[in-house]
Amino acid sequence: MTNIILLGPPGAGKGTQAARLVEDRNMIQLSTGDMLREARTSGTEMGNKVAAVMDRGELVTDEIVIGLIREKLEGDEKGGFIFDGFPRTLAQADALEALMEEMGKTLDCAIELRVRDEVLVDRIVNRAKEAAAAGKPVRADDNEESLKVRLMEYYKKTSPLLGYYHAKKKLQRVDGLAEMSVVEASIKAILDA
Repeated sequence: MTNIILLGPPGAGKGTQAARLVEDRNMIQLSTGDMLREARTSGTEMGNKVAAVMDRGELVTDEIVIGLIREKLEGDEKGGFIFDGFPRTLAQADALEALMEEMGKTLDCAIELRVRDEVLVDRIVNRAKEAAAAGKPVRADDNEESLKVRLMEYYKKTSPLLGYYHAKKKLQRVDGLAEMSVVEASIKAILDA
């Protein structure tokens, strides 16, 4: 069983690679957004807390997100966990580490998908065009202006995690601009090492 974090800016391919790991290695993808949406409609005590916060238009606290992660970690472990979209800050990284330690679990590595900003803009714009052409919903933030805001947020809050995990000797880097199959093979090589 392997537990990893996928890091990288919006559009780097974290979701795509997580989906491949779920399929190939029977891992469980823990996407914060998906967990919040699922919790909101679950009817559980934690779900009711999430719904109340979201209904007020507020951001869900780190404490609630850690509570949701705890619930997932207590369930079936399958091939391990992929943290996608969490942690986003150093405080969240510390909270996740404390939770994993408390539960007797370890984080094996943090994998950064490295990409250049100008490529991300093209990827996001193309993702929106492809979704629209396929008749699928287009994410409201899949446009150049929103991406610039999301990138600034990433560089301010999330990029410090690269140093955090590097100092813990857990950071691995993958060229996120390579062909999808090459990125996938690089991640598999890291996990198999």
